[in-house]
Amino acid sequence: QVQLVESGGGLVQPGGSLRLSCEASGLSFDYHALGWFRQAPGKEREAVSCIGRGNSRKYYADSVKGRFTISRDNAKKMVYLEMNNLKPEDTAVYYCAANLATSDLLNNWKRGRVWDYWGQGAQVTVSS
Repeated sequence: QVQLVESGGGLVQPGGSLRLSCEASGLSFDYHALGWFRQAPGKEREAVSCIGRGNSRKYYADSVKGRFTISRDNAKKMVYLEMNNLKPEDTAVYYCAANLATSDLLNNWKRGRVWDYWGQGAQVTVSS
């Protein structure tokens, strides 16, 4: 059974930083791409970032480019999202997602339907 468990969310002031972690189990981690999505109250789910099998292929939404960094540790089966210079509009529940790292997935990573596995989410609140 595949499980993705997010951690590291919380309350932070504007301009602050947080690091989200997602621990995976029940899948061949090395062969999977990992993604981060978020959903704010009353808004549609938004793709945030994606990382391919290694640490070389990384993708970001324009809204977070230059502020967020995605990385993975295959030995620990972990994926991370380092978030800097946080803004109130970053407030959302953040979800980790996983699926086999195919070309179709990486070309369409922003579409939620291409991801098979999802975590339960971690709340991030940016407020003074």
